[in-house]
Amino acid sequence: MNPLISVIIPTHNPNDKRLNKTLIALKNQTLLQENWELIVIDNLTPDPSYIPSFDFSWHNFAKIIREERLGLTRARIAGINASRGNYLVFVDDDNVLDVNYLSNVIAIFQNHHHLGAIGGKSLPEFEVEPEHWIKDFWVCLALRDLGDEVQVYSFDELSSKEKQHPLFAPIGAGMALQRQAAQFYVDSIAENVNRLSLDRTGKSLQSGGDCDINLTLLEAGWAVGYFPQLQLNHLISSNRLTKDYLARLNRASSRSWVQVLDAHNIHPWQKIPSWSVIPRQIKAFFSYQPWKSPANYINWQGACGMFEGLGELLTNKSTNL
Repeated sequence: MNPLISVIIPTHNPNDKRLNKTLIALKNQTLLQENWELIVIDNLTPDPSYIPSFDFSWHNFAKIIREERLGLTRARIAGINASRGNYLVFVDDDNVLDVNYLSNVIAIFQNHHHLGAIGGKSLPEFEVEPEHWIKDFWVCLALRDLGDEVQVYSFDELSSKEKQHPLFAPIGAGMALQRQAAQFYVDSIAENVNRLSLDRTGKSLQSGGDCDINLTLLEAGWAVGYFPQLQLNHLISSNRLTKDYLARLNRASSRSWVQVLDAHNIHPWQKIPSWSVIPRQIKAFFSYQPWKSPANYINWQGACGMFEGLGELLTNKSTNL
């Protein structure tokens, strides 16, 4: 079998209802199964028999691989290394793909050979009705709807503009990659301990792995794009809609954002002395007034994470995006 697409699901101790919904959506894809393979990366689920207990018998080309090194980036790399498709699609264990998702990925890449990574809409399917202020933090929850216009970006060597990570660049949920681009990313990160830890690892809520992929490919001359026909529903559990969870998530995301930009020599901010981190966080406490609302508290935690990231920088460079 020479599949056109390899679907890679990294998972660690998944919720059975959400993963089953993910699998049902894949089973219902309009793309014939002989044209794609299913690779599930069991990233150190405590019970090794748990993932194999799910029903994969509906797909003739499904396999489960156990990755003993904990971390989303490690799991994605294991999936890339095990894949055979011309194109690769990352599907989280709480993503429900539109029935035409895989077919659309093929059509886009076959018409746009310069694209290294693509993504689209990630719409919410909430377990419980969220409070009104939650929408301000959709980006933290990997939710996005950027409209119905295609957007593409690449670094222009002749442009005077500094390189940047475009706001519409693909997120990890539903990200699709050309095989050559995916392999280039794996080769670039293989022994880089700092970059290997930019995304979720255990209880850490770091979330810079997808940005790292985008910037790696952009630097290599690939383009990245947003295509609205790529649509999925992101299943959001009730425990992810609390003030405390979103605060921890925003803090970790803000910190990792500084780290991933620094890894690619993008420095829109100056390094700050490590001793100044706590005083700055205290000052921000009075600026953000986190006692007034959940949104204020979450934004303050984001600022705290930003200061932590800036205090850890090894260089003292500053450029403008």
